[in-house]
Amino acid sequence: MIRETIILAGGLGTRLREAVPDLPKSMAQVAGKPFLSYILNYYQTGGIEKFIFAIGYKSAVIEEFIQKTLRPGSYEFSVEQEPLGTGGAIRLACSKAIQENVLVLNGDTFFRIDLNALDEFHQKNESDCSLSLKPMHDFDRYGVVLLNGNNSVRSFEEKKFYRSGMINGGVYALQVEKFMQESLPEKFSFEKDYLEKFFSRRKIFGLVQDKYFIDIGIPEDYRRAQTELLQNV
Repeated sequence: MIRETIILAGGLGTRLREAVPDLPKSMAQVAGKPFLSYILNYYQTGGIEKFIFAIGYKSAVIEEFIQKTLRPGSYEFSVEQEPLGTGGAIRLACSKAIQENVLVLNGDTFFRIDLNALDEFHQKNESDCSLSLKPMHDFDRYGVVLLNGNNSVRSFEEKKFYRSGMINGGVYALQVEKFMQESLPEKFSFEKDYLEKFFSRRKIFGLVQDKYFIDIGIPEDYRRAQTELLQNV
């Protein structure tokens, strides 16, 4: 069972700056609490015992919050001295992981996945990386992921308007050792430079989970989270 997670919480949050000018996105207040607190509560309940926070921008704010919120020994900080991209941040954080497989997720997105189902799927397929996919309708903010009959990734399609499709929900089960062995630059995008370049050569699978999903990366959805999140955590 996956008991360890990496939370990407180091982004600049430029699109959300007008609504949250002085905080990392993960610390944006939602119904009186930092968005990150909803993520922590959900995954602690789901069995996660250790959190590795990949942080950079205004990292002291997150460090102070975590030190007050989680018990000592249940967390570590992986601090970027300069922006490394999502891939570089994950790889730096993976150096602190102790489990064979870790959960990776974004600190500005809440996806109410079934962690046990993802873990079982990941293990059964002996996957290098397993994506949690969210079915959506009438959208243009995301690209879509197409699967083969065995649930391996067939392709990643570009952003445009879709009547329906499965998006990458940004929650992954990742085999640490295999990922760390990849020949990748210090700074890279996990989505573009790992997933989209390696899916045809590695065991990369997708599990559809039609659960509640919200990404507070834009002001419109940040405002929506103020009323929705309490009903869905």
